[in-house]
Amino acid sequence: MLADGTKVVGELVGADTYSDIAVVKISSNNVSTVAEFADSDKLTVGETAIAIGSPLGTEYANSVTQGIVSSLSRTVTMTNDDGETISTNAIQTDAAINPGNSGGALINIEGQVIGINSSKISSTSSSGESVEGMGFAIPSNDVVSIINQLEENGQVIRPALGISMVNLSDLSTNAIAQLNIPTSVTSGVVVAAVQSGMPAEGNLEQYDVITAIDDQEVTSTSDLQSILYTHSVGDSVKVTFYRGTDKKTATIELTKTTQDLSSSN
Repeated sequence: MLADGTKVVGELVGADTYSDIAVVKISSNNVSTVAEFADSDKLTVGETAIAIGSPLGTEYANSVTQGIVSSLSRTVTMTNDDGETISTNAIQTDAAINPGNSGGALINIEGQVIGINSSKISSTSSSGESVEGMGFAIPSNDVVSIINQLEENGQVIRPALGISMVNLSDLSTNAIAQLNIPTSVTSGVVVAAVQSGMPAEGNLEQYDVITAIDDQEVTSTSDLQSILYTHSVGDSVKVTFYRGTDKKTATIELTKTTQDLSSSN
């Protein structure tokens, strides 16, 4: 639906379930101007943020709410349409974002797109307390990178280590004891299996406990995924892990993609 209420049929160019971003193509006959993307690396906390979207569906289409950029580089964990728990880098804003706003633009005072609205926090998972003014958007620089890949390949190509894994915190006390890791290690990711022919082979082993990648702390599988996906195929990463009581590091070249995971089984 366009700003004047006109409905047009779009063609799906590509979609990415991890970021929940899709590229849809429509005829230029109905387009008089296009939005400009701002450099999200230059955002400052406190600057104006305006959210555009259709909260609660088409009845309230093209609604606009205003707030500020509340924070930058927030790590937001959520569940995507495939049921996967993912962590994404996000801009935090107090501009009202409601169901239906997702996919709409977050713009600055100059009308440039600084992000794509993605989610909000309405209550805490631990206490159930209600919260207000905590919306999140995918930064425009990340969006542009995803869009370029979707337009070129129809999909986003991400690197893969080639491991199956579980959160250390999800294991029983007995299972953790069998790993024989130092008692000071209370969070991380346990390697459940290493896939043959993938980058982790020869570097990581079953029951290794990954605690950091490139010196960034890894406390969960979503942390590992989030850090890994900031890299491109061909990059190398430094993985810090425990093998029993021994703390080790391994430099792993990311030569394979997530598309290779299924074919390597």
